[in-house]
Amino acid sequence: MLSLGPLAFLTPWLLLGLVALPVIWWLLRATPPAPQQVSFPGVRLLLGLEDPERTPERTPWWLLLLRILALAIAILALADPVLNPRERGVSADAPLLIVMDGGWASAPDWPARQARVISALEAADRDGRSVYLEVIAQPRAADSFTARPARDWVGYIENLTPAAWSPGRSAFAEELTAIDESVEVLWLHDGLTDGSTFAEDLLALGTVSSIGPRQTARAITAPRFENGEVFAEVLRSDSGLERRQVIAFGPDPNGIQRALGTGEAVFEAEDTRAEVRFDLPTELVNRITRLSIEGAPSAGAVALADDALRRRTVALVAGDVSEEQIRLLDPLHYLRTALEPTADLYELPLSDVLPAAPDAIVLADVGTLARAEQDALQTWVEGGGLLIRFAGPRLASSGTGQIERDPLLPVRLRAGGRSVGGAMSWGAPKRLRPFAEDGPFAGLVPPSEVEITSQVMAQPDPELANLTLAALEDGTPLVTARSVGEGRVVLFHVTAGARWSTLPLSGLFVQMLDRLTQSTRPATDMTSDLAGAVWTPERLLDGFGQLQEASLQAGIPGEELATALTGPDARPGLYRAGDRSFALNLFAQDDALVALDLPEGVTQLGLDTVEDVFYKPLLLTIALALLLLDALATLALNGRLFLSRAVAPLLAVMLLPAFAEAQEVVEGSPVFATSETVIAHILTGDPRTDEKARAGMQGLALMLNQRTAVEPRVASVDLESDELAFYPLLYWPVVEGQPTPTDEAYAKLNRFIRNGGMLLFDTADANIAAVGTSTPNRRTLQRLAEPLDLPPLEPIPEDHVLTRTFYLLQAFPGRFINGNTWVEAAPDPGEYEEGSPFRQLNDGVTPVLIGSNDWAAAWAVDDLGAPLFQVGRGATGNRQREIAYRFGVNVVMYVLTGNYKSDQVHVPALLERLGQ
Repeated sequence: MLSLGPLAFLTPWLLLGLVALPVIWWLLRATPPAPQQVSFPGVRLLLGLEDPERTPERTPWWLLLLRILALAIAILALADPVLNPRERGVSADAPLLIVMDGGWASAPDWPARQARVISALEAADRDGRSVYLEVIAQPRAADSFTARPARDWVGYIENLTPAAWSPGRSAFAEELTAIDESVEVLWLHDGLTDGSTFAEDLLALGTVSSIGPRQTARAITAPRFENGEVFAEVLRSDSGLERRQVIAFGPDPNGIQRALGTGEAVFEAEDTRAEVRFDLPTELVNRITRLSIEGAPSAGAVALADDALRRRTVALVAGDVSEEQIRLLDPLHYLRTALEPTADLYELPLSDVLPAAPDAIVLADVGTLARAEQDALQTWVEGGGLLIRFAGPRLASSGTGQIERDPLLPVRLRAGGRSVGGAMSWGAPKRLRPFAEDGPFAGLVPPSEVEITSQVMAQPDPELANLTLAALEDGTPLVTARSVGEGRVVLFHVTAGARWSTLPLSGLFVQMLDRLTQSTRPATDMTSDLAGAVWTPERLLDGFGQLQEASLQAGIPGEELATALTGPDARPGLYRAGDRSFALNLFAQDDALVALDLPEGVTQLGLDTVEDVFYKPLLLTIALALLLLDALATLALNGRLFLSRAVAPLLAVMLLPAFAEAQEVVEGSPVFATSETVIAHILTGDPRTDEKARAGMQGLALMLNQRTAVEPRVASVDLESDELAFYPLLYWPVVEGQPTPTDEAYAKLNRFIRNGGMLLFDTADANIAAVGTSTPNRRTLQRLAEPLDLPPLEPIPEDHVLTRTFYLLQAFPGRFINGNTWVEAAPDPGEYEEGSPFRQLNDGVTPVLIGSNDWAAAWAVDDLGAPLFQVGRGATGNRQREIAYRFGVNVVMYVLTGNYKSDQVHVPALLERLGQ
């Protein structure tokens, strides 16, 4: 191969033909010898005759130049000229070593990395270079560091996927000694450093060219509770103002994965970490299975939840367990009512409760404990337990904590207690003071109807203010707490029933208990919790952040799992031992991302692939055109130009295909829209919504191509500038804040639906919209649809033609399943044909179809045909996505065939009339 800057010739020896061009020129210009003159009397008979065909004495210079030019262009074409034939920065003087990090941070732009490597392999193959190819994050194979022909690696790269852990560069650098020759290195890194000197190690092998990401990956730390909220941190290594959406996923009551809440991480200019919080009801917190950064597909952008966010186990122990008590006087009744929705409750004697190691123990008016029980309970609290105590007559009269501070009470108590609001009271019933901003009850609002009539009093103490979590309006402590070892003791200075206050009758009581029980955390040292059991992986993350089944993975001893670094032997995912679960995530609370700083001597290249441009077909076409032009010129010189009428059709047949291929077909142009069936989506102005809609239409087009005779193309339509008449179906996603089209655009839309086109509106809010409620997207739909000339609508009937156009369907799910689907109402009820399950309706194509199930998300695929969005869970989710595809196929076939399927009910009657 001969290279001339960005231009190269794959068959350079053919260029020697250019040397012969001057010789050919000289031969064609040579003058033949003069003819000998001989007298012949008979020549007189030919005088006066004219020959219509004339032969010039010599070839005209311009015709000779045309022929030489055609020959030169043909020689250049046969030499295979190529523009950008190789990766810049990679020479052909040594074997090529391609090193890929291949970890989780490479996942966001993985297809571009694969294309870049394949381009380098193709260039190496043209040069006849051998190639070493190593992926750091992948386990080493037996034949690692073996050079192979470049073409042998292409299939391996096409099927390679990123690992779900970070690449171990330090260990890999030690293995580089297996290469005992000088090589040219091409390193595709993820832009993050692990503190090693890996770049210097590569420089020791030879020239190094590096390819980094377009943007370094984002990551998220493991979720945890903080001040009653689910809390995590989003990490990055670069700078600049940025906002990132984080979605909390979990199952709905049907077991289908849904978005339970959305949080936002806001980065200032120099921030490398930003908080994201989810203020959700405890019932939803218990369902959270993972947090995921939107738009950042990688294992590091997903944080799995385990028992740390699940239902707590709470033991209830009462000082009076008489079975004859009236239910409302039972000291545990209000506690059961408040805690049952969010916690698993035990009601056993204290001696039987402690071996079960619950997350919290509630003592309702328990005065004096046996010595053995007190010691065991104190040991449990010091080990990290939460003890919640409620006062009452027993505790007030027991004298516990009055002479000296009891280790199982947060404060010393005064004898006698306090009664307010009665004949012997100290005043009117008291209300609660607003809660402190830095306490566990921050953000809760005490209702005005909560009144305290009796309480046990705390002894005045300098520390009392710091130990008070809630107080009355006169400053008297109502709830106090103290840390004991790793645990905490909390005392409500009123009863757990309604004797001394109306607190248990209010919703505030439920919220306060939720805040306290959900604040219990696993021990800091997880070794003691994981040890003694083998933890079996239940579901594992792949490099793109998708959960995969792990049935073939071996279990990991708890002692190893507690200290394991994520890698091939300890993949990030959800592990289970019995009824306990543990999430092994890539990033913990104190982890950070640091940008990679490359040393001098490393050439930095871009990730975008520079495609090879082959000029051979174009040059051969030009040479052929010049030769045809030469033939026409020769005919003209010989006086035979009339033959050009026969040559012209041949010339047109030969040249028109080349010009047709050279003509660029622009999306949205009439040629594009009319050459094939095109389904389109309307641009909303919101980039994420438009990208999702485009990917959804691409996925639907792919499915139609695989399953039907329709092979549609996809277009993005601007209502203001594009013509709509070419498209049979327009998918219109509805998003809050979407601008209203102009009057001219609405005029085009009305012509579109009157002429047989269909508008498919999708508000994508079925997950948050109940029946009859109004959401921001629905209000936007009302605003957008008001100027349209739409017919009356009705929920789609069970026998509508859409239920049987191609597939038989009973539901129309997308990413969600709860939304209704509306179509044009039938003009009359119709009648059922005998023996037919369908009504006789002469219905056409409905001009509008309205739904909220987010069909585009269910259809959407990436460039490799893989789904972009999670739909449901496991086999149930796969089935839901399949039904969504079938609905999309039915819609397109319905638009293209009209009421063909509906008319089939008349076939028996027609055959009977024809006598068949």
